Amino acid sequence: MGRQWLLAKREINAKRKSASTGKVVKEISVAAKMGGADPDGNARLFAAIEKARRESVSRDVIERAIKKGAGIGEEKLVMEEIAFEGYAPHKVPVIVEVLTDNNNRTAPELRVLFKKGQLGAPGSNKFLFDYVGIVEAHHAADGVDPEEAAIEAGAQNFEPLSHEQNDDIPADRTGVRFITERADLHSASKWLGAHGWTIVTAELGYLPKNCPTLSAEQMAEVGEFLQSLDDHDDVHRVWAAVK
Repeated sequence: MGRQWLLAKREINAKRKSASTGKVVKEISVAAKMGGADPDGNARLFAAIEKARRESVSRDVIERAIKKGAGIGEEKLVMEEIAFEGYAPHKVPVIVEVLTDNNNRTAPELRVLFKKGQLGAPGSNKFLFDYVGIVEAHHAADGVDPEEAAIEAGAQNFEPLSHEQNDDIPADRTGVRFITERADLHSASKWLGAHGWTIVTAELGYLPKNCPTLSAEQMAEVGEFLQSLDDHDDVHRVWAAVK
C-alpha cells in the first residue's frame, strides 16, 4: 500500500508540475501581448521567462510563446483576462485572475468551485484591496539592506519574503517583496535587476488592506479552498486577504 501511495503522490506532483509549466508558458504569451516581445523593456515578461527557465521549459517553447503573444508568429494569442471576485469560507475576500480562451467554459467551472465560498458581482470586493505593482526578488549578499534598496528603486514599501511564502526564493537568500506604484513597476524592476537582485515576479496585483483573524482550523479550510481555485487550468493568480 505504501508503494501505491508513493506512486499516486508522484502522479499528482507530475500533474501539478505540468499544470504549473502550462501556466508559466501562458503567462509568457500574455506578458508579451501586453508589454511587447523584448524582455529588457518588459519586466513582467522577463520574470516569466526566468521562471520558465527554472522549470526547465525549452528555449523553443519560450520563443514560441513570446511570438504568439506579441503577434509576430504564425500563431496568434486568443486569450481573455477576467477577474472573478468573491469570498472564501469564513468571509475571506478573494480575487481570482483568469486567462481563458473560452469564458463560456471557464465561468461555470469557477462557479462550481465557489460553492464552498461565495461568488460576488464585479466590483463587489476590489475596494478591499490595493491594486499595486509587486516585485518579488532575492539577493545573495549578506547584510543587504532591503529598505535602502526599496528607496533607491522607487518602491513605496517592502516586506520580507521567505522560501515558505514563495518557493522561488532560495532558503539561503534574502527575499523581499517590493510594493510600487503601478506606473513604477518597470523602473523598480530594472533598478533591482541592475543591482544584484534576482527578480522572480514582476506584476500588477492586489494586496489586501486588512486580513480577518482565523483559527488554525479555519485557515486550513480557507487554504484548501484557495488551492482548489489555483489548481484550475485557467486560473492565473489567486489574491486573498490572508496573512
